[in-house]
Amino acid sequence: MILNEKSCNFDRVKKLISILLLTLYLVSTTELYQLLKMPLLIEHYIQHKDLNPEMSLTTFLKTHYDHPVKDSDHDQDQKLPFVSHASLLSVVFTINPSLDFHCIEKVFTPIEIKKTFYKSALYNKEILNSIWQPPRFRQS
Repeated sequence: MILNEKSCNFDRVKKLISILLLTLYLVSTTELYQLLKMPLLIEHYIQHKDLNPEMSLTTFLKTHYDHPVKDSDHDQDQKLPFVSHASLLSVVFTINPSLDFHCIEKVFTPIEIKKTFYKSALYNKEILNSIWQPPRFRQS
């Protein structure tokens, strides 16, 4: 009974770690990182709501996403999710300039290979070779 509970807990931990790693991968390599900016969207909406209490969420979204305008808070608008995009995955490869490559000459010694010939009633070399011959036409 105790062993079964430990196995169940281990399975839950494996599942949780898998979900965490998948989430980290997707957030770092796709546009899903934009969802991490959602608190900025909410905060910005609250600021607009304080300035204009009659503003609805749809009006706010249309103002910032459908027909964006350059206003006094344009810099803050650019920080909202899905407004600006960045290159997600950057791979940097550098070679250390002090790294030296040296070629080492190796002597090749051929290994003698023994050929095996199969002698069996089921194996007939002449029949197998005739497969690759072009068809012959018989003239009468």
